[in-house]
Amino acid sequence: MYPQPLLIDRIACHLPQKAVTNDELARENPSWIMEKAFKSTGVSLRFVAGADETALDLALAACRELFKDPQPLSTIDALIFCTQSPDHIMPSNAFLLHKALGLSEACLAFDYNLSCSGFVYGLAIAQGFLSAGLARNILLVTADTYTKLIHPQDRSARLLFGDGAAATLLTAEKGSLRLLDMACGTSGQHYDKFIIPAGGARTLRTPEAERPITDTSGNVRSLCHINMDGMGILSFVNSKVPDHVRQVLGRNALTVDDVSLFVFHQASRTALDSLTRLLGLPKEKVFSNLEMVGNTVSSSIPIALKEALDANRVKKGDKVVLCGFGVGLSWGTALMEAV
Repeated sequence: MYPQPLLIDRIACHLPQKAVTNDELARENPSWIMEKAFKSTGVSLRFVAGADETALDLALAACRELFKDPQPLSTIDALIFCTQSPDHIMPSNAFLLHKALGLSEACLAFDYNLSCSGFVYGLAIAQGFLSAGLARNILLVTADTYTKLIHPQDRSARLLFGDGAAATLLTAEKGSLRLLDMACGTSGQHYDKFIIPAGGARTLRTPEAERPITDTSGNVRSLCHINMDGMGILSFVNSKVPDHVRQVLGRNALTVDDVSLFVFHQASRTALDSLTRLLGLPKEKVFSNLEMVGNTVSSSIPIALKEALDANRVKKGDKVVLCGFGVGLSWGTALMEAV
């Protein structure tokens, strides 16, 4: 346990108003076999940001829900914003959110660029600030609008991802979950398994880069859209994540049997079923809200965790594992205890 452990005080979430069902996607794309797709994705419904709705808008709505009583805002001394769909190249969304919330000038603020491992990495960053004495009340915000980065005819990505945001208040004093231990990992050699190849400084956004390309599976995308190697990602998850979870548990003299609830990144039904099998977990220990929310990227863990807490799936003394994995390739596991 950390000398001064971080605690999750509370979580608020926000999803866009527009919900898109599998039936709607099937009417738009008659060649898509939705029954087969549902078996692998596990998603029936996903929420999609409007044309003028950004990750910042979703984040601000989540923060307003979190701070219905504005009094705690004056105590926030760090704002950490995780997104891969920022409003601008510069400045970072954190600065725009800092202004919108009216936070103190003494509050540090910055973005970091991560996706599905982002929430767990955010806990690590926040624990570091707390341990260094730089902050005691930290607002961790995760928000993404991946649907704006997906070609409408890319079946592999469009069926899976939804937009959303979560705002999590982390403190040194009080909360429902205490951080006991965590670890993060990286496999940069596989960076191209999940990538938008064009649009940055390396490869500019040009008419040629925007030209749609159809792959061997019939998915359509350009170099300016998300290019996802689904099987490559699944192979990575299977090879890295189970051992990583066991390592974090093992150095705390625990096994999976000692954990009451696992909240994995809501990647897909295939990924969750695979992790459940490889770790030998009873299905009732693995929380999932994937079917009615979709894969909300950096916000999938906090959205699922809040649902689990609201459903009283965690009681005092329970051990909880949070585990995220995705773009980078990156992964992170956090061991927490209900207090």
